[in-house]
Amino acid sequence: MPPSRPARIADVAAAAGVGVGTVSRVINGAANVRESTRATVQQAIERLGYRPSHLAVALSRGTPRAVAIVVPHLTSPSVVPRLAGALAVLSEQGYDSVVCNVDTPAQRDHHLAALTGRHRAAGVIVVSLRLSAAQAELFRRSGTPLVAIDMVIPGVPHTVTDDVAGGRMATGYLLSLGHRKIGFVGDTMRGAAAAGRLLLGFASSHRRLAGYRQALVAAGADQDLALVRRGPHGPANAEALAAELLALPDPPTAIFAASDRQAIGVLAAADRGGVKVPGELSVMGFDDIESAALMGLSTIRQQLWESGAEGARRLCAVLRGDRVVPLRQQLSLEVVLRSSTAPVHAGRAERPADSPATTSECALTGKDPRDAGGHR
Repeated sequence: MPPSRPARIADVAAAAGVGVGTVSRVINGAANVRESTRATVQQAIERLGYRPSHLAVALSRGTPRAVAIVVPHLTSPSVVPRLAGALAVLSEQGYDSVVCNVDTPAQRDHHLAALTGRHRAAGVIVVSLRLSAAQAELFRRSGTPLVAIDMVIPGVPHTVTDDVAGGRMATGYLLSLGHRKIGFVGDTMRGAAAAGRLLLGFASSHRRLAGYRQALVAAGADQDLALVRRGPHGPANAEALAAELLALPDPPTAIFAASDRQAIGVLAAADRGGVKVPGELSVMGFDDIESAALMGLSTIRQQLWESGAEGARRLCAVLRGDRVVPLRQQLSLEVVLRSSTAPVHAGRAERPADSPATTSECALTGKDPRDAGGHR
């Protein structure tokens, strides 16, 4: 016999002999419900095993000033500061916030459908998640204001950085130090999954790889495909990929990792293999997450907190009825120098570990950033 469907709010109402509105008030802790009625409803909820939608509950408490923020992998080091920036601005502007975590395409689709259906929010911020044309159309038709962060959605205000330029900056800086054999460690590009559902669609690593290749072409440096390693995201996988590069007969003297988490894996591979950083290997990351400074990791800093804050400000402007132009807001990138990079084969003595950060202009022009100002 097939399993019965999950209990619905209407089932609870029927079992308790009350209306759906009364059940909703009990779930939301409203004061205008008699204690005897509240007890009856709660008993029905327990008896039927009813599980209310947390999204629906949260939005109903915040209406009409509840904003939903849809983020991938909530605890990811690059997501946390973006979320913090958005929450700070929304709180300042008097909005309640509901955070919807997405780990799978199914979760993404569920949240987006709910936010354009029965559980509409005042507005929605989508962070680093690709939406299909049909999903974007759902927001337009429902009239739900939408803003994107770290993702381009046509016709929607979006706050982004130029990952290709960032890849050029990272590689350009390593080239300026005299490195010519520069490895790359990044993510595997994946296509469509089963049943026609797209995966979450992160493409930043692929774009940073494009920038890496552009910088090498411009410098006439080695573009050996054997120096490029890609696999599933994460420090452990990056460590394995970096170990492959370091085991080559003629290994790279520098490695650019598409994210700081992967760069930390590269550092681990060097440590395990007895390769001195930066004496024998320079390592460059991307993002400037909190742990990058603790690891002494040189990296490309993108404005994570600021991107969340700017996305929230733009949504608040839409909610006020203001016209947001231009739709594309591009934040700057910066090269941050720490102790994981040095001139090729020169070791730590050639550059102190506390060297200041460069400007993006230095990285793109190939000037030595030690001759420039900047800040950490």
